[in-house]
Amino acid sequence: MSKVHSAAKLKRQLLFDRVFRKTTWLFTLIVFTLLAALIGSLIIGSMPAIKTFGFDFLLNAEWNPVTEQFGALVPITGTLITSIIALSIGIPISFGIALFLTELSPPWLRRTLGTAIELLAGIPSIIYGMWGLFVFAPLFAETLQPWLQDTLGHVPGIGLLFEGAFMGIGILTAGIILAIMVIPFIAAVMRDVFEIVPPMLKESTYALGATTWEVIWYVVLPYTRTGVVGGIMLGFGRALGETMAVTFVIGNAHQLHASLFMPGNSIASALANEFTEADGELYTSALIELGLILFLITFIVLACSKVLLMQLKKREGSTS
Repeated sequence: MSKVHSAAKLKRQLLFDRVFRKTTWLFTLIVFTLLAALIGSLIIGSMPAIKTFGFDFLLNAEWNPVTEQFGALVPITGTLITSIIALSIGIPISFGIALFLTELSPPWLRRTLGTAIELLAGIPSIIYGMWGLFVFAPLFAETLQPWLQDTLGHVPGIGLLFEGAFMGIGILTAGIILAIMVIPFIAAVMRDVFEIVPPMLKESTYALGATTWEVIWYVVLPYTRTGVVGGIMLGFGRALGETMAVTFVIGNAHQLHASLFMPGNSIASALANEFTEADGELYTSALIELGLILFLITFIVLACSKVLLMQLKKREGSTS
């Protein structure tokens, strides 16, 4: 009886394993089906604009719903510039926060500060937008913008970025607000991956006479490189797709300027402002094509990060 019972139990376990394997494959198929449906709907919806404007849609800065002349150059430029500004500010600050929490912070402050960072990540984006418009933008126009123009406005080449009136809102303001929004995400990921480094590795490096910075640079960062890049890409994706906060402070003007003080537009803010007011097939199709472009930009960023991680792993293998 025991052999019969064991055989029946084994068959039942094999059946459960088979069902579990098929179920996981089904979930994977659902994900790819949803992704294909999303891409297909964007392509189908943007076909009228693609047929009308072609590749010139990416290079044209004009956006005139009255004459039905549409170009994506201004929203694409605004999206990329604000995201780059956000990462340029957010990555060093996030790295410093994660480093302080994991290596330098006293125990009584570590949990409090970590909780505060997590709370910042949970604040709705519209709150950041309202704070940026009513609090930060006036302060920025009165203090930081004049200081930046007086300090960097006369530097050849760089001075073009800080010309214009002090309006408070604009490309630079949107980038700074985005930086404040992505810092909690990047810092939280960096903190978590820094904490998984085995203490023995760090203690051994300290025993050899290394400083805290040397331990971080030669031990912690190489060990957690994949997680750090993943956290940065998470923040980059948040910056690329952010809508409401950017809509409040970017100025929402389809104009191309060299100055970061001037108002501009992003893909997400253009969709939020104009999609409900789009009248006509071509206007709606142009907005949908903007969404398709944003999807492609995000895909390219993720693909580049994956290639970077693969190259880093190959280099590690060759070094060892």
